Order: sequence, then C-alpha cells, then structure tokens
Amino acid sequence: MASITIRNLDEKTKARLRVRAAQHGRSMEEEARTLLKAALRDDVATSGSSVVESIRARFRRLGGVELRLPAREPIREPPKPGR
Repeated sequence: MASITIRNLDEKTKARLRVRAAQHGRSMEEEARTLLKAALRDDVATSGSSVVESIRARFRRLGGVELRLPAREPIREPPKPGR
C-alpha cells in the first residue's frame, strides 16, 4: 500500500480530524483514509458511470440537449488486392 504525508495542515483542520476520528472510534490516519475514499467515491458517483452520463448531467441543468445524429451509411466493400 502507498502512503502519503500531508504537509502544512492547519491546526484547526487537524483538530477537527482528531475529534471526528474519536467520534468514530478510529485513529486520525484511519479517519483520513475513510474521508479520502468517501470523497473519491462520491466524485465518481456524481460524475456518472460514464463520460456520456457526465455530459448529460452537466447539460440537464440547462434543460438538456437533444442532438440529431446523421444516418449511417452501409460499410463500403474493402478494396480487393491487385486492383
């Protein structure tokens, strides 16, 4: 597993982390891991399960966007060797 060091963490944030960890019966390190996991999980969940969902969610607030896709043509025959 990887480890990180968080430098320049202000005392107020550190104190809040210590209190929150105590409330949950965890060490500060475990509380920080839990918070990071939750934040990143929520980030993925809110961005949608795919890029398409992320784009739809962004435009949904503006009333959505419906695009007409051009009709597809049949696939052309590949060139034959020697011609």
